[in-house]
Amino acid sequence: MKAKVLILSFVVILCAGALLGQGVRSEEEIPSLWQAYADYFPIGAAVRYSSLTRHKDLLEKHFNSITAENEMKFSTLQPDEGIFAFFRADAIVEFAKKNNMLVRGHTLVWHRQYPSWLFRDGAGKASGELVLQRLETHINTVLSRYKGDVYCWDVVNEAVSDSMSEYLRRDSPWYQAVGEDYIAAAFHMAHKADPDAKLFYNDYGATRADKMEKICVLLEDLLAAGVPVHGMGMQGHWDIFGPSVSQIETAIRRYAALGLEVQITELDISLYHWNDKRKAITDPEELAGRLARQAKKYEEIFRVFREYRDVITGVTFWGVADDLTWKDQEPVRGRKDFPLLFDAEGHRPKEAFWQVVNY
Repeated sequence: MKAKVLILSFVVILCAGALLGQGVRSEEEIPSLWQAYADYFPIGAAVRYSSLTRHKDLLEKHFNSITAENEMKFSTLQPDEGIFAFFRADAIVEFAKKNNMLVRGHTLVWHRQYPSWLFRDGAGKASGELVLQRLETHINTVLSRYKGDVYCWDVVNEAVSDSMSEYLRRDSPWYQAVGEDYIAAAFHMAHKADPDAKLFYNDYGATRADKMEKICVLLEDLLAAGVPVHGMGMQGHWDIFGPSVSQIETAIRRYAALGLEVQITELDISLYHWNDKRKAITDPEELAGRLARQAKKYEEIFRVFREYRDVITGVTFWGVADDLTWKDQEPVRGRKDFPLLFDAEGHRPKEAFWQVVNY
């Protein structure tokens, strides 16, 4: 525990040191992130219920869009059939309204974080027909409640397989219950429930050539069939090692060529490669080097985002500051990561922040 405290303390010093290059500034002198991009696209953050107090000042100053990280997922909103729990999601929406923020809805259909009852009927499996009935009830209830407040939804999340030998995820309970028709059905249901909402397909690995092509096949088929898909959400769970700027740019062009809006929906830049399973870096020089690479990476990708302002309609960070990030548990549980623009101690701007706002 003492070692972890020392590591964290050192990172705080590093982050403070990064500010020295810009000149240590008062809160009033730090520019607003969203205002720096007011002529380009909204700047969002994924929030938890606790973020509304924990990161209140950061959210109010630096972001003009928010996404519920978990509070609008199926298992959270309807833990028991017919029993909805809206108070956390309501609080996020009210916070956004009070601060003139956009709200992205995330997510209606996913192969994770679903309630156990959804695919069960008594002691056995629910039929595909029953599963779709339950989905329609859920979508109608949720979208009706937030109609006019949530401007877009990640309707289907991560339906495409990572496997080279597979198109759609066959291990998804949605696929197993309904077949691939669940995807189109979800978009039709969402559009019927809120005809004014923008509807997105959302996925990670969307810059990888093999997966990108499968995602495009899915989107092309949906569009050809008249399914109301309006946008592609490129999850930006990237790291200092990749993807390359060229890969990101190619993916943006590819999805935009389908006539879709493109949003970067879950942006964070890890200090670790996904396949790196070692414990936290303790060498100060290596850690400083990785933070410098992170800052450079953020500078490069935001340059690309600005170049594609005509098709990118939103950039959302997956978190607010380094003190609260899913990367502390994935892919190595308990390994502290620092993937965002504000530090873990004091929520001060990191060098990465300055690289993003100073263009």
